Amino acid sequence: MKKKKQKSIVLFLVSIIVMILLALVLVFGVKIGGMEKGSARNIILGLDLKGGVSITYEAVGDYTAEDMKDTLNKLKLRAEEFSSESDVYMEGDNRITVDIPGQSDADAVLEKLGKPGSLSFVTDYGQDSEKTWIEGSQVVDAQPQVTTDQSTGQKQYVVSFELNSEAAKTFAEVTADNIGKIIYIIYDGEIVSSPRVNTAITGGSGEITGMSSYEEAEQLASMIRIGSLKVELQDITHKVVGARLGSNAVSTSLFAGILGVIVIIIFMAVINRIPGVAAGLALIFYVEATLICLNGFDLTLTLSGIAGVILSIGMAVDANIIINTRIKEEIAAGKSIESAIDIGFKKASSAVIDGNVTTFIAAIVLMILTSGTIKGFAQTLAIGTVLSIFTALVVSRFFVKTMYNMGLDKQNMYGVQKERKPLHIIEKRVISFAVIAVIVVVAVVGLFANKSGNINGRNRTLNYSIEFEGGINITANFDKKYTTDEFNDTILPVIQEISGDAEAIANEVVGSNEFSVKVKQVDPSVINEIKDKLTSDYGVTDFDYSEVGSTLSSEMRKNAIISVVVALIFMLLYIFVRFRDMRYAASAVITLICDIAIVFAFYVISYTSVGNTFIACMLTLVGYSINATIVIFDRVREHRKTDKEQTDILELGNRSITQTLSRTIYTSFTSFITIFFLYILGVSSLKEFAGPLMVGIIGGMFTNIFIPCSLWYMMMKKKKADKK
Repeated sequence: MKKKKQKSIVLFLVSIIVMILLALVLVFGVKIGGMEKGSARNIILGLDLKGGVSITYEAVGDYTAEDMKDTLNKLKLRAEEFSSESDVYMEGDNRITVDIPGQSDADAVLEKLGKPGSLSFVTDYGQDSEKTWIEGSQVVDAQPQVTTDQSTGQKQYVVSFELNSEAAKTFAEVTADNIGKIIYIIYDGEIVSSPRVNTAITGGSGEITGMSSYEEAEQLASMIRIGSLKVELQDITHKVVGARLGSNAVSTSLFAGILGVIVIIIFMAVINRIPGVAAGLALIFYVEATLICLNGFDLTLTLSGIAGVILSIGMAVDANIIINTRIKEEIAAGKSIESAIDIGFKKASSAVIDGNVTTFIAAIVLMILTSGTIKGFAQTLAIGTVLSIFTALVVSRFFVKTMYNMGLDKQNMYGVQKERKPLHIIEKRVISFAVIAVIVVVAVVGLFANKSGNINGRNRTLNYSIEFEGGINITANFDKKYTTDEFNDTILPVIQEISGDAEAIANEVVGSNEFSVKVKQVDPSVINEIKDKLTSDYGVTDFDYSEVGSTLSSEMRKNAIISVVVALIFMLLYIFVRFRDMRYAASAVITLICDIAIVFAFYVISYTSVGNTFIACMLTLVGYSINATIVIFDRVREHRKTDKEQTDILELGNRSITQTLSRTIYTSFTSFITIFFLYILGVSSLKEFAGPLMVGIIGGMFTNIFIPCSLWYMMMKKKKADKK
């Protein structure tokens, strides 16, 4: 026994040392191959937090609006190779701007992205018999690859390319007729590659060999891809831009996150004692692992991403609350502390896994079907979900068992769950349904009221941001140097007041006195008023403006909606398979719709800006709501098994709600407190994200107490009535 205790103390100390080392790596990094790895400083920050590179292209020659749309979509895909958080949008009718976060060398980005030009595949180049067979617009994709030569076993660098169906037929004929001859790839009038045809290339896919390095293959692939654009583009500006939100956005967000973690750890230790301390240690590991994964997978972290990570910290505690409640219940049932720990983790595992798997399903669907900011959010969500399961069922269990074996084995160190009489929740279902109905009616009335223009400053159903609808991009050169913070504190409020756009955002052009400001659509007279004000009061020497399109295209918005619907279908199927009853799945999805309705009503009534943060907020609530509902239904499922389905379903439902009530309240508190600190301490853009989320958390607590079991009871009651 003494030996076991000593071993546990050593294990505990070693684990603490490992966590300290991980923290040091995150702060200082480690040198691997002459490069710093692992440091949180290496996490790529978005345009809002750190800035990046902005490149503006101008279309030349003949083109149609449809050609420009196709070109815009292709450039989006190229930009996402740098970061999923890149912005690509129209500026006027003939310009496209690409903003890529986390980059500091505009020339290098332009070189890698590709200098736009015309592309063609030609035979007999420079001769009278010269003929162009394939145009750049017929190329679907091109990617660098590393393969192994089957005869020599040596590594070789190649470019794999894919043609559309029309070009595939042409290329098959051309290569069949020119075996042993050269097909030239011409880019902007110059030969960029001259591969020799070894065999007929059918199927529309081929390889170009002969590159001496991966970088050379990557450059050729980039030229082929950029040359496949329907419109010929000319680079007119490429520059480095500063963070949109100033230098204090990251620091205040991190401070809010640290405060939230400290409060949660103290709360867990007070409520759950030793298991709570273990949960706190597991939470610290969760934060470290999340930051390491963000670094390792080269994910771009935006302001809403930080808020999402901080929220996931609150949600990660949920699994530990479920486990600790189970341990207390087993102790109350007369089990020994050691048995209570083992049984508690075993009984809690189904709720923890099911709740997180449904969230993971949503993340995977979003990653597959969406792009841009939404895809970046989904990647962060997926990582957080996997780590949540691991820290709850492995790390937390390790710490609880280790501390128990260290001699911390008294009952008062773990607590006993008090037996509560079932609350009569389901009987109040008419009131709860009425509350939801009133909220929906208020939202609908609010939409019409906003649209009518009778409410001051409102003339649209929702307050769509520039990200959704586009707007005006103002560029201004000043006769003195302003920092981003100085500009945001003194000049930006003036522009916001004149334009009537409180969400206007600014970018500093690094190495110059220039700033660009994006505002919503306004009349030219308003722009002239802004120009006059900046010229007279702030020394503007050069002023220009142009219309910009939305960074969230209609296709991206459509894909986001489709992906959410698909995710809900897969969630519903998973719940059906796990619970073997469609009534559980239907009740969970209806509860989720109620949660979304509550937050949507808040957006309508408060006229909060609807942009990227709106999508991130709604997607967060999808996972949050389903997870909470499954915890309650896990209890219902357990009771129906142990009671052999003899217990009255009304009593069973009320008992399940009552037993999970503390979990519902505690999880809501831990999630709410992290977002509350963000709202109090964060910049204005964070408030647009944090405000609706706080409403969603409170609303989710209400719906998960009153709605799912009530719906399940009504469906079960109907089933029994039908049998009669």
